[in-house]
Amino acid sequence: MTKPEVLTIVPARGGSKGIPRKNIRPFAGYPLIAFSIAAALQAETVTRVIVTTDDEEIAEVARCYGAGTPFLRPAELAGDRTLDLPVFQHALKWLAENEGYHPDIVVHLRPTTPVRPPDLVDKSVRLLLAHPEADSVRGITPARENPFKMWLTDGEDESIRPLTTVPGIDESYNAPRQILPIAYQHTGLIDVIRPDTILKLNSMSGKTILPIIFDPSYAADLDTPDDWRRAEERVLTGGPAMVWPGEPRRGMPEKVQLLILDFDGVLTDNSVWVDQDGREMVVANRSDSLGINMLRQAGVETVVISMETNPVVAARCRKMNVPYIQGEDDKKSALKKLLAERKIEAAGVVYLGNDVNDLPCFPLVGWAVAVADAMPGVARKADFVLSRPGGHAAVRELCDLILARKTGSEKSTI
Repeated sequence: MTKPEVLTIVPARGGSKGIPRKNIRPFAGYPLIAFSIAAALQAETVTRVIVTTDDEEIAEVARCYGAGTPFLRPAELAGDRTLDLPVFQHALKWLAENEGYHPDIVVHLRPTTPVRPPDLVDKSVRLLLAHPEADSVRGITPARENPFKMWLTDGEDESIRPLTTVPGIDESYNAPRQILPIAYQHTGLIDVIRPDTILKLNSMSGKTILPIIFDPSYAADLDTPDDWRRAEERVLTGGPAMVWPGEPRRGMPEKVQLLILDFDGVLTDNSVWVDQDGREMVVANRSDSLGINMLRQAGVETVVISMETNPVVAARCRKMNVPYIQGEDDKKSALKKLLAERKIEAAGVVYLGNDVNDLPCFPLVGWAVAVADAMPGVARKADFVLSRPGGHAAVRELCDLILARKTGSEKSTI
């Protein structure tokens, strides 16, 4: 059988009032739109990916991440109140008239919902292909608020009335939540639609709609700066398994043997005080040294590798009783030598850094971690980003995570 032609369309207009330039603003180290493009490109069932936009800068970013931009959307289809339907009708008609292209299935991926399960697109497409009677498939998740306990009113002086009722349950708004039906909400994570539904039924869903139900942890729609902050923090600090535009992130090793730390920007906040004689001082966090000591007691050693040749590095490391290597321009070579001397497998090593000189070390270890205020390129390449910035107990946070994993592993073997 001929493989169905499955077209993914990512709509991304240039104007955004809540979060300016939202669609190409960096989210977890990548332009936001890159996550939706990656979800399509990584799906086995998708045969083509395009972005419909009115903005040339968005189009350029989209092309950089592998999507096609065969046209620029007309300005009249890029307003605040423009519906999805005319945008998709325009795209399908343009492709038909200018390329003779007619897809069998259309996948709608909104760039404002970047957190998607890795198998979501393929599951949704295959569900629609398996049910020729259906017009579309829509991604839904259990509703955060129960609609059977919601009310309508025409004003403060008017009586209230239930939004909806449940057959067979009198006064459902007074009923225990456990006996009420489970309600679902559409979060915009994915829609899979037949072209005829869009072009002939003039609908983005049709009458027969099948559900793809996903976990509420994926329901992240970025409409406000607070939405953005919460979603990005969850993604960077170990959220649900999701499609990623770059290399897949690795999890913490089951058995950590060694922790490697950069110094400036990790054990310090990257600031330095210099007196009139050129002597330098930095600020360190005492809880970091306590965390390192607890790791040592649990059998995990720590080593500092720093490019700086400065007495302050040696003084602080001696105070923490931590071996150190300083004045190393080539951290990668220093790390290789250290692992060889200690005969430690790289898979059991964790590295914590903050700047571009740490990047060559990331592929050499089992788990690469960045502080919260790391350079964007470092955060993008890291397997995990801490919630604390360097010099503000970021090392302690990482130590606690390693200890929690070690304690959990020990309990699981009892």
